[in-house]
Amino acid sequence: MLTVTICAALLYAFLNGYKDSPSIVATAVFSGSLNPRPGLLLSALAQLAAPFLFGTAVARTVTNGILDAHLIPIEVVLAAVSSAVVWNLITWMAGIPSSSTHGLVVGLVGAGVAAAGWGVLRGAGLTGVLLSLVLSPLLGLGVGFLAIRLAILVLRQAPPRANVVLQRVQIPAVIALALSHGINDPPKTMGAIVLALLAAGRLSSFEVPLWVVLASLAAFVLGTSVAGWRVMRTLGGRILRLRPIHSLAALTAGSMVIMGAGLVGAPVSMPQVMSTAVLGVGAGDRLNQVRWHVLRDMLVAWLLTLPVSAALAAIAYLAIRRLA
Repeated sequence: MLTVTICAALLYAFLNGYKDSPSIVATAVFSGSLNPRPGLLLSALAQLAAPFLFGTAVARTVTNGILDAHLIPIEVVLAAVSSAVVWNLITWMAGIPSSSTHGLVVGLVGAGVAAAGWGVLRGAGLTGVLLSLVLSPLLGLGVGFLAIRLAILVLRQAPPRANVVLQRVQIPAVIALALSHGINDPPKTMGAIVLALLAAGRLSSFEVPLWVVLASLAAFVLGTSVAGWRVMRTLGGRILRLRPIHSLAALTAGSMVIMGAGLVGAPVSMPQVMSTAVLGVGAGDRLNQVRWHVLRDMLVAWLLTLPVSAALAAIAYLAIRRLA
């Protein structure tokens, strides 16, 4: 059971990298500043280095901040990760930037409650996680709005060749965003595996073994390096017509919000933050250039994630217990 759970968690990491990492380079690609494949490889290298440079605080939150590991069987972790994988696949096929993080967090809640009742939840920690998931898109929207207003103010008299500079500056901006993603998303897989090890009695307290770090990063970076383009098209082309100044503002806003969250151990959703950052940038430039119906589609997907992931995880737990 432990082996199956670890494999499922690594599949979640692969799909997370495959589906979410295009969000890092989407704006730079569609503004004509970066080619897709080199951009994804650059982001993969940055994500690989991020946990070693900035730590894995999010892993501790996933392990200790949602469920009491001593009150749950390992089947809870397997059910939660499996439901997150299924929801990832469904939303990826639809090309909607949904939240892998929501899927995992709500999956742990659904499976945990099905297994051990409401007492298994860590109230304070879960409240903090849910607040970070709710507030981070709003921060992305607000910081994106302020970033484009500041950029327009600074560059209002810049000559046309300033676009060349803006395109070049996006390379370090993409690296910064990839680093922020690397300290937020791979540690979620690490935290799920550590939770499984605790539930199985292989660990007595929280620690992230080196093999867990390396395996999670390998699966995540592999997914990044072969990532698809569905979500990239949504973020890069469907919300608004991007120019280099828009892309740089969105990258700056996203990296600030996601890096700050990762450093304090708050799990956030990369596609959500980048989607709202792009919306904030578009609104800060001209409201009428934003295709608001795309936001409606994304909101529907995000709202569906909560009940669907919880229900899928609870059903998966009951099925696994019956099979076991």
